Amino acid sequence: MLIKKIVSKNPVFVSVPGNREKALEIMRKQKVSGLPVTKEGTNKLVGVLTRSDLIGNPDEEQIALIMSRDVITAELDDDVADIASKMIEKDIRRIPVVKDGDLVGVVTSFDIVALAISEMDIKDPVEDYMIETIPTTWDQSPLNVAFEVMRFFDLKCVIALNNDVKMSGILTETDFINESEVVSETSVHNSTVGTEGDKWSWDSTSVLYVEKNHLKFSDKLVRDVSTIKVSTANTKTKVSDCAKKMRAENIEQIPVIGIEGELVGLIRANDLLKAIVK
Repeated sequence: MLIKKIVSKNPVFVSVPGNREKALEIMRKQKVSGLPVTKEGTNKLVGVLTRSDLIGNPDEEQIALIMSRDVITAELDDDVADIASKMIEKDIRRIPVVKDGDLVGVVTSFDIVALAISEMDIKDPVEDYMIETIPTTWDQSPLNVAFEVMRFFDLKCVIALNNDVKMSGILTETDFINESEVVSETSVHNSTVGTEGDKWSWDSTSVLYVEKNHLKFSDKLVRDVSTIKVSTANTKTKVSDCAKKMRAENIEQIPVIGIEGELVGLIRANDLLKAIVK
């Protein structure tokens, strides 16, 4: 199958010059996690901007200073499996599609799962591809604590657990962005330098003001924000069936449960790509 069969041909994008608020507004309105960046007034691709870029650079306002410039691209006649291989190798979830350097579309790992893998008959069980290191947090934890857990694992979601250590919900990167804002705080640093010698010596004090931006989360708890109705797969669920569930529910990650209902793994769209790259 070729990329032109599954590519989104009317991609949502942002242009430079531009600022983070404009990019966030587009992401929230269009419900996307990343945007190709074009030069203003043209279709010339100059970068890619993701939610992770915005989260990781709260001090920067200009898109040009936040976006990734070393962009992996695809063309319409590229094979889907080849592009899936690039996504796995570079650990990315979206690739702009270009023609003569101009943006003509975008293909994501979810597109490949929903429009290609779900139509195949791949009988491999998801346990062959799932990850077993799963970020979890107590569902009564503050959002900032849950966010740090997710960042520590370098993943896009965190699983909420109740008092019985049972899965009670899931939060994604989108949930954290929707419950946060960038705030600026100024800290004051004093340093005193004294002179030694006679009675006419004096001390001088220098004051340094440091302004720093950071993400501030709402006062809600994990259980107030997490998605409670969580779709799951079991270890023996077929890859194609899991892909169908992702497509039907428009989700990119599914917790995997064991025989006794215990949480044993997480399967993501990018993980399913490995089933067609052998």
